[in-house]
Amino acid sequence: MTTPAVAALILQIEAALRPLVDALQAVPMRAYMLDQFAFLGIRATPRRQALRGLPRLNTWTGPELLVLAEALWDLPEREFHYVAVDLLAKHHRQLDLESLPRLLQLVQRQSWWDTVDGLAGVVGDILLRARAGQCDVQRHMDLWLSHSNLWVRRVAMLHQLGWKAQTDEARLLRYALTLAPETDFFIRKATGWALRDHARNRPEAVRAFLSQHAQRLSGLTRREAGRHLG
Repeated sequence: MTTPAVAALILQIEAALRPLVDALQAVPMRAYMLDQFAFLGIRATPRRQALRGLPRLNTWTGPELLVLAEALWDLPEREFHYVAVDLLAKHHRQLDLESLPRLLQLVQRQSWWDTVDGLAGVVGDILLRARAGQCDVQRHMDLWLSHSNLWVRRVAMLHQLGWKAQTDEARLLRYALTLAPETDFFIRKATGWALRDHARNRPEAVRAFLSQHAQRLSGLTRREAGRHLG
């Protein structure tokens, strides 16, 4: 349920963005997303600049931030969904494992790679931080990997992006093989992306994995994963 504080902040966000509407710019932005979403026509940099004057949210709780994100998701234009992702990413330290079910719901609302990948980063930040005190937190992603919604599976595949030396390599490679039979472009692309990211730190491990499982992995996954391996 939207609180007075959330309602007031939504009004401020709308007041900052709606005067910047650019109907001409909205046309290619909408087309780039296959005409699935309405757009105000505001690119990322001016959108973020317009919101610099927002009140600080450092004292908000995780549930309050999620109410705000959900309220922004209720607005039709895609830029408000981007604002929600930006705010969750900026304040991920105020979120915890109990936030995952509501993030799971956001992943499944008006889903496409643009918001899903941003939410994957938020989920990854929460899990990496929580893992310091609870080694089995990635079991949540084990469950997401078998979810019926492909975007949830994509988040599971991508959640370790940027973890570098802290990546659970065995889990990453197991996920890649689990998803290998899938034919969806976004799953195959995500698998290759996750492997390519890990290859920056463990190129020989990824090279060996691609060689060993070449027949099981799609060409798209192999190309994405090996892009910088030479």
